[in-house]
Amino acid sequence: MDYIKGKGAQINVANKFASRHLSTDSLDGIDEELIQEKPKTEVFKETPKKIISTNNSPDIGLSASINPYQGCEHGCVYCYARNSHEYWGFSAGLDFETKIIVKPEAPALLEKEFLRSSWKPKTIMLSGNTDCYQPLEREYQLTRELLGVFNKYQNPVGIITKNALVTRDIDILKELASNNLVQVIFSITSLDEQLRQKLEPRTASALKKLKAMETLAAEGIPVGVMNAPIIPGLNHHETPEILKAASNAGASFASYTVVRLNGQINKIFHDWLKKSYPDRVEKVWHQIQDLHGGNVNDTEFGRRIKGDGKISEAIKNLFEVSKRKYFKNKSFEPLETSHFRRKGNYSLF
Repeated sequence: MDYIKGKGAQINVANKFASRHLSTDSLDGIDEELIQEKPKTEVFKETPKKIISTNNSPDIGLSASINPYQGCEHGCVYCYARNSHEYWGFSAGLDFETKIIVKPEAPALLEKEFLRSSWKPKTIMLSGNTDCYQPLEREYQLTRELLGVFNKYQNPVGIITKNALVTRDIDILKELASNNLVQVIFSITSLDEQLRQKLEPRTASALKKLKAMETLAAEGIPVGVMNAPIIPGLNHHETPEILKAASNAGASFASYTVVRLNGQINKIFHDWLKKSYPDRVEKVWHQIQDLHGGNVNDTEFGRRIKGDGKISEAIKNLFEVSKRKYFKNKSFEPLETSHFRRKGNYSLF
């Protein structure tokens, strides 16, 4: 099978933690799993003891996040979260988008944290690793239940998603927004539908995301746009139009990141690039390397998100000019933490 439609990764790279891996050797030296047919989605259930993940990265801005799902059917070929799937014994390639781990106890675990006397209210991000509104959310509704817990205890929450399904929960989001307890960021990589279908095949189209943004903004729910990742040679020129469209749809926040291909994503993306855009493989690859000092990967805080060098500077300048033009006098307000309800009860004092 030369190209698997509806999937981002086209191969299953070896898990670095596995002692054995069945593969075929391709001419360019990349081991490819022998795929006979389009893989189907499998669901696995996990029962963690805790649901809130913490980090100290200055790049992220928020120290706490919740991921009710591990792996993601959206299939974004560039996704940095792919590498984390190896810790579950799976491949960062096709396994990441077809073997999804669900955490049914997530809402109960969040409530347990809020009931602790030691809990100090702070903003928690939904989708710190994988999208909380990926396709399986329609069935499991874990994100909706989590939002219900956030609303019950009046703890602030941030959301980042590539799916218009977020509008399903507009009733809860409106209640949270009435007390400045929620912000929703839509990740938009491209307005080019043909590129979007190849880069992130099971995400909502840009038009659907912009419509969802407009719908939420009309209800007083703060929305923003994340132009990410910017990939030189593929979508770098789209920033002005993306920011213009998002601003017109009601966004009051805009940011961006550049692509970085850490770990196994290096092989996955290069294979995808050869199969999707064979005429520009070298151009795109070399420009990504230019972002990261000759490498396609980067782990240094700050630089890994925005890149470095001439191409990085050009991307930054284009973004800043566009932001000044379309987001003048627009910004997110800090979310409120003073409304937190101990034990989930209303307080008269």
